[in-house]
Amino acid sequence: MTERMTGAQALVRALEHVGVDTVFGIPGGAILPAYDPLYDSTKVRHVLVRHEQGAGHAAEGYAQATGRVGVCMATSGPGATNLVTPIADAYMDSVPIVAITGQVPSGAIGTDAFQEADISGITMPITKHNFLVTDPAEIPRTIMEAFHIASTGRPGPVLVDISKDALQADTEFHWPPTMQLPGYRPVTRPHSKQIREAAKLIAESKRPVLYVGGGVHRAGASAELLRLAEQTGIPVVTTLMARGTFPDSHPQHMGMPGMHGSVSAVGALQKSDLIIGLGVRFDDRVTGQLSTFAPHAKIVHADIDPAEISKNRHADVPIVGDCKEVINDLINAVENTGKGDYTEWWTLLNGYKTTYPLGYDEFEDGSLAPQYVMERLSAIAGPDAYYVAGVGQHQMWAAQFIGYENPGTFINSGGLGTMGFAVPAAMGAKMGKPQATVWAIDGDGCFQMTNQELATCAIEGVPIKIAVINNGNLGMVRQWQTLFYDQRYSNTDLQTTRRIPDFVKLAEAYGCVGLRCERPEDVDATIKKAMEINDVPVVVDFVVHQDAMVWPMVAAGTSNDDIKIARDMAPVWESED
Repeated sequence: MTERMTGAQALVRALEHVGVDTVFGIPGGAILPAYDPLYDSTKVRHVLVRHEQGAGHAAEGYAQATGRVGVCMATSGPGATNLVTPIADAYMDSVPIVAITGQVPSGAIGTDAFQEADISGITMPITKHNFLVTDPAEIPRTIMEAFHIASTGRPGPVLVDISKDALQADTEFHWPPTMQLPGYRPVTRPHSKQIREAAKLIAESKRPVLYVGGGVHRAGASAELLRLAEQTGIPVVTTLMARGTFPDSHPQHMGMPGMHGSVSAVGALQKSDLIIGLGVRFDDRVTGQLSTFAPHAKIVHADIDPAEISKNRHADVPIVGDCKEVINDLINAVENTGKGDYTEWWTLLNGYKTTYPLGYDEFEDGSLAPQYVMERLSAIAGPDAYYVAGVGQHQMWAAQFIGYENPGTFINSGGLGTMGFAVPAAMGAKMGKPQATVWAIDGDGCFQMTNQELATCAIEGVPIKIAVINNGNLGMVRQWQTLFYDQRYSNTDLQTTRRIPDFVKLAEAYGCVGLRCERPEDVDATIKKAMEINDVPVVVDFVVHQDAMVWPMVAAGTSNDDIKIARDMAPVWESED
């Protein structure tokens, strides 16, 4: 198929051919030529966001909810640089997005022209790959390659920067183009010898644990994981990025490991003799002080990205491959070995679950505990809803006290820890899954970074629901100041006695419904009222106690052996001894 058209028309046509139905963006000078043919497209819906960061996070939310590539678009200079944070976020969490940016005319590149920024250079460390296109004939092939790279192997963000003159010039449009990626060959099939070695270690172990990360969800391997776990009888821990990949209600699930993980999950890793890491990074938030992490464990580490294997912890058996393929091969390899005798192991771990369940303090003054809000939200909205969290205490409470039964139903910013993620990401998730109930769980600090996207949601008809956990301060920072800085609360108070802003009035100003809840006895009715409103966005201001804390906790840089379940208490393992 060959047609004569402008580079801008070729861009829009290529997006249609690769199956794009939604683009989040804001027009501006350098990208403006692309917006003219976009106006005529019947296949691509453009969502006019209020800030380019919102466009990027919305593309992430769309991608995480649907499994498809999310798309955002911005102009040159500040438009492009406003995408840097969501691009970095997507890179850390392996989210497939394509960011399309306009660039100044090719003849002006390098002259410090108006609204010029070397966005390719700026984003090189935080993209899986990026392109600078100055020839309109290369636009279709570049788009096809960008979507292929973003969605295959380890998913991630790809940037396509296109000069304004390339968008304006005429070209011959050919589809499908021939991709030219000779050096890009992701390995998906694991090596059979490594699988056999892993099966051998599983057969020999007495205290094994399946350490499951976001790579298992990205591979669509939750069903295979369930089969492997039940076949072997091995306990399972799921990281922040893997919540729901293994059902919380399953008796083999030990919970979430890490800095604010459950004692049973942290203990499962720390006391194990074999860790089968599947799609994980051995991240510092999970390992704590690396030199003291799981000191007696051998490591099987499977990941589609060879750069991750042995990066932080040496792998005794390294396996490069897609987690779905790896788990299927492991299922076959251990089929004849049967279940190991893990009686003593399960006695220890179930003892942890019984002795140290997740809990929280209630307050004598009757003020609201944020953990209670999460428990009731989980019970009322249920496991089929999508929960999209910002970053901080509310993110940890959402990870701990909401029950996740389905893969992909907890969307949050893990690796980069981006405040302001929740509202635009929830918008993108809702647009990708319009029939689903989508709750954004935000803090009052995070919410004020990107709440302008409420306008987008109201105008575009995207009825997300937002639970603002409002403690009047930057909660996680305040918690650290309480614990490590002698309660010197430097620059963490967001409010005085006055409500600035009043979130209910703010919601109403944006064309949304605003609700407020300050007492435990009103939580259920408030959530149910929000659930009944499905034609406009709803913002619920949950006013909670300012000193609620996230427990358990492993302080940064310390050993997982030092896990505490409350302030001023001895570490758990120490108290055992």
